[in-house]
Amino acid sequence: MQSPFLLENESAYQAWRSRKLENYPTSAAQLIVEVGDPRKPTQAEYAAILQACRKTNMAIYAGRTGADPDKDIPRLLGRRLGLERLDSNMLADEDGVTSLKVVESAPRQAYIPYTNRPIKWHTDGYYNRPERQIRGMILHCVQSAAQGGENALMDHEIAYLLMRDENPDLIRALMQPDAMTIPARVEEDGVARPDETGPVFSVHPSSGDLHMRYTARIRSIAWKQDAATLAAVAFLGKLLDSDLPYIYRARLEPGMGLICNNVLHDRAGFSDDETHRRLLYRARYYDRIAGTGVGEVYEL
Repeated sequence: MQSPFLLENESAYQAWRSRKLENYPTSAAQLIVEVGDPRKPTQAEYAAILQACRKTNMAIYAGRTGADPDKDIPRLLGRRLGLERLDSNMLADEDGVTSLKVVESAPRQAYIPYTNRPIKWHTDGYYNRPERQIRGMILHCVQSAAQGGENALMDHEIAYLLMRDENPDLIRALMQPDAMTIPARVEEDGVARPDETGPVFSVHPSSGDLHMRYTARIRSIAWKQDAATLAAVAFLGKLLDSDLPYIYRARLEPGMGLICNNVLHDRAGFSDDETHRRLLYRARYYDRIAGTGVGEVYEL
């Protein structure tokens, strides 16, 4: 297929763009799917989740499992939707699923996801090597914070669309193979991860799907120092700081979760108390949600 995400395919892009924006949801409430038990969704529940993901690359499920800490809740739901290959990153639990909570001991206390501080806009695994790109993700809430912890969410394909409509040169800049570098992380025992340089937007060579690696952090990141790249980064930052109807805001409560094709997201700061200690499970995958590829959804 001719991927609409390649700049030379203008007619494919225009056809995809028209279909993408048709009846596009404008609130997080439109993404919520009520699910009895996410470990074994009914056919109707599965179809509703898939429909949302095919449109926006994400869905929010509202399960009835409450504060049940069973890690099979996200794992089995992911499997039902074709998410199989877990990214067992350095700080993940032994089973490859990460328990996100406030941790006051090393080594996790040095990383913002294990604090109550806000996290800027990003896609997960932006520091991963190309063969370990994160394409799918589940965030499952076991317990919400006493206050705060909301997420903002934006479909990365919409970010691409708005930037291409503004000026295709913005996309061209962020597709450069040296657009963004995450410097090596040096720990006590040496280099744990080398420099990782790559594009922000890339297109899968066979499926034509769009992938995005991005972080709004200003430390431990190096952008290509040319005018085109810096202009594109600035434009994207303004998009994400705006009140666009394409930016959804939601707080996950016990039993709820986000399943997505690694969309843009952030996290507000939060505060715990004795009875509300925020705990989310994060499962990151090398797979996209099955049935959501651009060629499968739009048949361009």
